[in-house]
Amino acid sequence: MSLQIFATGVNITTGAASAGATLPLTSSGTVPRYVRIAATVAACVRIGTGAQTAVATDMLVMPGDAVIISTNGCTHIAAIQQSAAGVVQVSPVEDV
Repeated sequence: MSLQIFATGVNITTGAASAGATLPLTSSGTVPRYVRIAATVAACVRIGTGAQTAVATDMLVMPGDAVIISTNGCTHIAAIQQSAAGVVQVSPVEDV
């Protein structure tokens, strides 16, 4: 199955402190059921309802990989660097 991504995502610049954002919405303006998360460097990410703080033991996203996760009603995402600063990119997957 291929992904349908029609709306723009969000970029989170990672550093030694957690940085967060609101999950990007689908093209219809709703919170997506799934998001695709990719990173330029190893980063740890966390999703939840309301502002989040990522820590080093959260889900690890490796550079060159992407993870697709269920949002399960969550609205926010946070990321923190593993060892070097980079960018975590989050794209909303359209409901199919």
